[in-house]
Amino acid sequence: MIDLKIDYSNTLGFIKQQEILDFQEQISNHYSSLKSKSGLGNDFLGWIDLPSEMDDELINRIEKLATKIRGKSDIFVVVGIGGSYLGARAVIEALGNSFSHLDRKKGNPVIVYAGQNISEDYMVELLNVLDNNDYSLTIISKSGTTTEPAVSFRILKNHLEEKYGKEEAKTRIIAITDKERGALKQLAEEEGYESFIVPDDVGGRYSVLTPVGLLPIAIAGFNIRKLLDGAIKMKKHIESSPNIGNNPVSTYAAVRNALYNAGKTIEITVNYEPKLYYITEWWKQLYGESEGKENKGIFPAGVGFTTDLHSMGQYIQDGLRNIFETVISVEKPNSKLKVPMDNKNLDGLNYIAGKSLHEVNHKAETGTTLAHVDGGVPNLRIIIPNISEDSLGQLIYFYEMGCAISGYLLGVNPFDQPGVEAYKKNMFALLGKSGFEKETEAIYKRL
Repeated sequence: MIDLKIDYSNTLGFIKQQEILDFQEQISNHYSSLKSKSGLGNDFLGWIDLPSEMDDELINRIEKLATKIRGKSDIFVVVGIGGSYLGARAVIEALGNSFSHLDRKKGNPVIVYAGQNISEDYMVELLNVLDNNDYSLTIISKSGTTTEPAVSFRILKNHLEEKYGKEEAKTRIIAITDKERGALKQLAEEEGYESFIVPDDVGGRYSVLTPVGLLPIAIAGFNIRKLLDGAIKMKKHIESSPNIGNNPVSTYAAVRNALYNAGKTIEITVNYEPKLYYITEWWKQLYGESEGKENKGIFPAGVGFTTDLHSMGQYIQDGLRNIFETVISVEKPNSKLKVPMDNKNLDGLNYIAGKSLHEVNHKAETGTTLAHVDGGVPNLRIIIPNISEDSLGQLIYFYEMGCAISGYLLGVNPFDQPGVEAYKKNMFALLGKSGFEKETEAIYKRL
């Protein structure tokens, strides 16, 4: 039985119930297309069965390697970009101590990231930290030639070899790459790196429940079996019925597309727990890269409340009315802390003395929702019981399937990303890559 729930009552002042239900036939057909693998992008549907078909031997291997890495590394570097790091980071940040970089009592490595940018200052600062700490890394790339992670890995590989020597460095590098081809696959075989496979039929943004996400999450000290169990729960529930109202994925896909048809072209995912910041970042990539095609798509944005109520709150309340909000609402915190009484009460807060911070936070969530609805912003709530491996597994699979159905409702292929290549061609030309001479000449004429 799933714990995740969805509440769309605060959208019904902006769209009609029938407008939501009108999507039912399409949604049912799209589930059939996904099951039979006959729809757009059907060669990238391996993620659908990942949770239930995960090989126990593979999980054991990941867990065993994670224990080994934890035993000799203060820091573990995840080298990747897009889906190659965002899913893992989303889960690790959500489950971890917000101040784990300052408190090493648990003994698990601090997880840091590289290859998600090309900043010289960022890399130099990372190398300075790695100089003084034992570390290992994983390089995640199907091809091994994606510019950002490839550059970072070249630098880090060189640093590892200088720090430990080539033979020891090899034991500290894990490759997660293509099964049969590519530069990284070749290097991993030549050097003898421990390696895992990115399945051919799973795109990067859907890969968090493969070794791409599971290995870093396990090294960080979290239970990947419970994460997969949560995803399996959601998968089974979705498969039991496609009906809007009974199936939270169907509900989410129908409501957001009804709102899109009503002119609400920006979806703002809201969290009231800072731990969920990278869940929002992962969601943004998943939906932005999947739906933003053919001059169509809901623009995915994110805010963290109550923090951003003091920055973006004004715009959301009174700005252009083309937005709707989806709140990830957490029912129970993992800790307890009450507001103390103060005899002087100079701050005037004794009226909330004795209340838990979570209760205050929840009242802020409710009050904000009502204010934004009154201001013309439709509001959905995705409710999870807590922040745990099980809940996050449910949430991840919910969002993945929701993205597939929503993309099909929009009429696009949610599993490709043709627009991503445009910037790369320009960058290669500007950097003087062989084979791009004509593009280089054309660009410099423009400049």
